[in-house]
Amino acid sequence: MATNTKPAVETVADKKVAAKWTKLLAKAGWASFPNVIFERQQALRLSPIDINILLHLAGYWWNPGKHAHPSKATIAKAMGIHPRTVQKHIEEMERWGYIKRIYRRTSVGDHDTNEYDLSGLIKAATPFAEEKIAERENRQKEHAASLTRKRPLAIVKGGKTGND
Repeated sequence: MATNTKPAVETVADKKVAAKWTKLLAKAGWASFPNVIFERQQALRLSPIDINILLHLAGYWWNPGKHAHPSKATIAKAMGIHPRTVQKHIEEMERWGYIKRIYRRTSVGDHDTNEYDLSGLIKAATPFAEEKIAERENRQKEHAASLTRKRPLAIVKGGKTGND
């Protein structure tokens, strides 16, 4: 039986990650996570443990429209904490509306790992993203305006402009 030796298609994002982190690290796997969530973690009331849990969930969230479903034990082992600690933090983020746990069962009716829907976190972080984009656009407009000015702005010294 022949095996498929054709390499997987590399996306532009894969190539950029490899250029920054090395091809080997990128090949081992990488996660996409919005900067605004960790930049505004205090405003979102997210602790460092919460951010770490969210990073793990993002690492297991491979396809849009499907949810991550790692076990709490898997996350806890990677973080070096107790699974109950992960569970408590997930429960708290669920109370805030950031995470929605979706309970799953196996085909024989046993409990399976939960799925985690992060749409609440996305909704909560959206205003911060809009604010950051508006600030960036304003900086770009100000920069473009400074490039098209004929004369530099006058500096006021002692109540008089430098052009007086």
